[in-house]
Amino acid sequence: MNTTADIKLIIADDHEIFRDGFKLMLSKFPEITLVGEAANGRELMELIEKENPDVILTDIKMPVMDGIEATKKIAELYPDKGIIGLSMYDDDELIIEMLEAGAKGYLIKNAGKDQIIEAIKTVYNDEPYYCRTTSSKLTQMIAKSRFNPYKKIVKAEFSEREKEIIACICAEMTNKEIGDKLFISVRTVEGHRLKILEKMNVKNTVGLVVYAIKNGIVKPL
Repeated sequence: MNTTADIKLIIADDHEIFRDGFKLMLSKFPEITLVGEAANGRELMELIEKENPDVILTDIKMPVMDGIEATKKIAELYPDKGIIGLSMYDDDELIIEMLEAGAKGYLIKNAGKDQIIEAIKTVYNDEPYYCRTTSSKLTQMIAKSRFNPYKKIVKAEFSEREKEIIACICAEMTNKEIGDKLFISVRTVEGHRLKILEKMNVKNTVGLVVYAIKNGIVKPL
């Protein structure tokens, strides 16, 4: 993926007035195309098969099939899709459930348009995104051991270079930013990242950060 391509987006929310406001906001960003909208998780699943979006923005509490159940199905059937959870609340349990289900991002509905657009573009480029409120909550939960989506934590040894990359990932740096800082190519960063995930026995960046904090590789903010 890259930052210049047209991003195909689907939004799922049972409140039509929210979807209408969202469409109006998106009209100012031609690089993002809304290819469909759904009022519940079942409609969302049908739209994904039909429209093949890059990013999905889904409310959590919806009728028929909620956002958490839909996210689980999407992550299983379409693992390449970037999913962002939407909620009116920064509830700890909702954040945990949504991230465990497979979401790559999480936004509170009162987030500003700049945060929303940044979230869509970040997740499109296969990087996690959490709004400021969620990011703070997530750090607190990890530090207090309230959030551990990966029960099986395996002790592993990491080289100094791997530790540098882990620290950069925990600082929310992109692969390009890490490469620029460490004077290595993006491809090399990607290779290190995959090896680190394998050593930690985790599936994504959230699991990597949890592992790194719980095992003292980095300190919580």
